[in-house]
Amino acid sequence: MLNSTSKHVLHCVLLFGLLFAFEIYCGGIKVKENSFVAIDPWEEYGTWTILLYMLRLLTFLTLPQVLFNFFGLVIYNAFPEKVIVKGSPLLAPFICIRVVTRGDYSELVKTNVQRNMNTCLDTGLENFLIEVVTDKPIGLPKHRRTREIVVPKEYKTKTGAMFKARALQYCLEDTVNVLNDNDWVVHLDEETLLTENSVRGIINFVLDGKHPFGQGLITYANENVVNWLTTLADSFRVSDDMGKLRLQFKLFHKPYFSWKGSYVVTQVHAEKAVSFDNGIDGSVAEDCFFAMRAFAQGYTFNFIEGEMYEKSPFTLKDFLQQRKRWLQGILLVVRSTSIPVRNKILLGISCYSWITMPLTTSNMIFAAIFPIPCPNLIDFVCAFIVGFNIYMYVFGVIKSFSLYRFGLVKFLACVLGALCTIPINVVIENVAVIWGLVGKKNKFYVVQKDVRALVTV
Repeated sequence: MLNSTSKHVLHCVLLFGLLFAFEIYCGGIKVKENSFVAIDPWEEYGTWTILLYMLRLLTFLTLPQVLFNFFGLVIYNAFPEKVIVKGSPLLAPFICIRVVTRGDYSELVKTNVQRNMNTCLDTGLENFLIEVVTDKPIGLPKHRRTREIVVPKEYKTKTGAMFKARALQYCLEDTVNVLNDNDWVVHLDEETLLTENSVRGIINFVLDGKHPFGQGLITYANENVVNWLTTLADSFRVSDDMGKLRLQFKLFHKPYFSWKGSYVVTQVHAEKAVSFDNGIDGSVAEDCFFAMRAFAQGYTFNFIEGEMYEKSPFTLKDFLQQRKRWLQGILLVVRSTSIPVRNKILLGISCYSWITMPLTTSNMIFAAIFPIPCPNLIDFVCAFIVGFNIYMYVFGVIKSFSLYRFGLVKFLACVLGALCTIPINVVIENVAVIWGLVGKKNKFYVVQKDVRALVTV
């Protein structure tokens, strides 16, 4: 069995090899005379040339996040060893594991609460509590390590926060909160499962105590896969965690591109200071708004070793709705006057690269039909961006699916399957962008969470 360093070296060799081959194939690295476009676009296309060049340059909006992902996957070991606890779990500060739910999937929540409690105990963690914050009572069994908080229907925050943000803010009210300022909160979605590795990583993070906010990796191909198409498409998100998220937190300790809404670890005093009471703009993508406010207030972040488990959306409809909500929520954050521009520059570039995705997608078609001569550097960078984004799917599968568990044939089929999902994913993302821009922006769509209500795909 290969060790951690050997796996990382092989991953880097594969990455650079595929990028080199893709550059040659696309003409980013020109080795033949026919690689050069020998036409005068102004003579050939007239004033449409301006549009063709603008579409080509739009590709560069994705460059910042591509570079963050690239260096994150190369600089840091992409296959770290098992997390070793650096201190006694008995000496760890008090940790509250907080799950927010509407209460629609009560059995799922109760099952996962028990599983997560057992994982904590198996890891040696003793000083913890699991809180379930719900809009509707779910009948959580009484236990000294659990607490059910029902958000009253009449509860309103000062700024009119809605959805998950409203529930999270309710927990911070003096009459509800039972935590001390130096305690820690681990925020999970109702379907999120802890692993012993992630619990060890959280223990190390809170024992270190240098940063009040942290986050780690979430993978989606664990246990029973419900929908192979959405799970393979989500392999890109796994790479995003190991690349961009890890680099921004480990190297810069800043949420330049925001963070996810689950596997969020916060210290209570910092969470209170930042607050989830951020009005409508901070209610659709409350995680993004919170991160940007914390960034603006000067708080620091760190990456937490150890992965947690979730499942990808069970249907393509849910997959589309999920992406639409993310886009709408992030766009509200970017446009919000409550966040200083200097703190959301990279987030804004990333958001607008997403919004212009229909245009950059059309550029791929136009580039083949109406070729235009570009400086070698532009061709090289464009090929690098596309080639690396394709590799993100490959790496996500490598990271998510175990070769030893699936066997070589099934493992390679998963890699090929992820590549085959790219066109479908591109179509879904484009539809989500258009729908998100023209649709109502103050909705919070919750995807199906309980697999027991479905027939397995």
